[in-house]
Amino acid sequence: MKQYLLSIDQSTQGTKALILDPAGAILARADLPHRQIVNDQGWVEHDPEEIWRNTLQVIRLAAEKAGIAKEDIAVLGISNQRETSVCWDRATGKPVCNAIVWQCARAAALCAEIESSGAEALAAAGVPDAAALGVSEVVRRRTGIPLSPYFPAAKLAWIFRQVPGVREKAARGEICVGTIDSWLVYKLTGGRRHQTDYSNASRTQLFNLSTLSWDPALLALFGLDPSCMPAVTDSDGDFGATDFDGWLPAPIPIRGVLGDSHGALLGQGCLRPGMTKATYGTGSSIMMNASAAPVFSDAGVVTSLAWKLRGQVNYVLEGNINYTGAVITWLRDDMKLISGPGETEALARAATPGDTTYLVPAFSGLGAPYWDSAAKAILCGMTRTTGKNEIVRAALDCIAYQITDIVKAMERSAGTPLAELRVDGGPTRNAYLMQFQSDLLSLPVRVPAAEELSALGAAYAAGLATGLFDDSIFTRLSRTDYQPAMSSARRDALLEGWHAAVRMARTR
Repeated sequence: MKQYLLSIDQSTQGTKALILDPAGAILARADLPHRQIVNDQGWVEHDPEEIWRNTLQVIRLAAEKAGIAKEDIAVLGISNQRETSVCWDRATGKPVCNAIVWQCARAAALCAEIESSGAEALAAAGVPDAAALGVSEVVRRRTGIPLSPYFPAAKLAWIFRQVPGVREKAARGEICVGTIDSWLVYKLTGGRRHQTDYSNASRTQLFNLSTLSWDPALLALFGLDPSCMPAVTDSDGDFGATDFDGWLPAPIPIRGVLGDSHGALLGQGCLRPGMTKATYGTGSSIMMNASAAPVFSDAGVVTSLAWKLRGQVNYVLEGNINYTGAVITWLRDDMKLISGPGETEALARAATPGDTTYLVPAFSGLGAPYWDSAAKAILCGMTRTTGKNEIVRAALDCIAYQITDIVKAMERSAGTPLAELRVDGGPTRNAYLMQFQSDLLSLPVRVPAAEELSALGAAYAAGLATGLFDDSIFTRLSRTDYQPAMSSARRDALLEGWHAAVRMARTR
């Protein structure tokens, strides 16, 4: 009997597969890493073919671990690292170059050029107010996100300019472009489907949030041919069928596709406006379900689509932080203060209570809500008694401070106070950090027992679309709740010290 769900989560560091039973419980998980290809200029790439091979392997491993008959797998869901961009030959399915990873800023100069000289291209494409507004503001108003090399529009424009023959092939309709989800859908369906979903499309900087379609003026601005773009499908829509390159005796449908942060929002059950989740990973994505209409912010957070499910579009406010879990990696690998993340909780609890050390982890600038790419990391407020314990605590604290800043910006933008914050990711196992987060926000913080929220969200979408799940699936996650216990005077003093430290790190 076909009753099990398969979910693939293709992330920045690796690819995982989950097998879920009809009750939504995870029966097995399998993971494989892929290479992080970084050159001497700091360009970051992934090999799309390696990701495809790993995808095929992890599904086999997960099925073996679950001890199920592969014939009993009913449906597939996919969540994926967002913004990482792939370009391939439509006929052969071969990438024209490595995928450009979301972290890669190689297109910064191209964005600066577009900012300074792109108004003419926009005017020619029918945007008469481009010169008055400025290119970046036109882009923000249409897509909800600021002009930046971190989004696929600039990455794909770089490929079209720098990889020989791509522009010419694109003009002949011979090129496909997309994010990792569209690459996997193309490969899984044997090249029969070139599709993405609304959540991933909204992060490309090419998708108009008002018309809910690829924006012709922005495609012209970035020099991209409309024929290259994937069809945009509901997040719980029909993405074709796959037998995993012959592994299954008969194809199964692909019925859930979501960007990883959007998948985590769904997995957390954040279905109503105001419900918010924070994913603590290498960096962090804080995402608020805004409403069925876009909410644009002037407070440093961006607007995207949550998804289109059951025919209904939902929008989100989102803030992204570059360094959260990566701060712990810095403590271990660069500072040699810890041998593993598990040590940090005890060290933080052993720190001198009145120590005033702050770490602002602007190692690659500051993301939301400050958007200062030139900011530099600082460690300040130390005294003669500051030692390892205090620095480790400051590193944990800065994660909670950054997330608090974004949550407050979202509340101001949406006019919606939060009732709670739902969280996921490896650092949520740190009870000190979770309690401190609750204290700073003066809100309950809810931590689910399961860690694989992105993959669960994609599985939920696929299961709901095929009738294997109903809405009760969103109530089945057990959670640990942290309640605020800090006085308002103490909280205000700590936040005042943090914001003073941020001002020292900022360049503008």
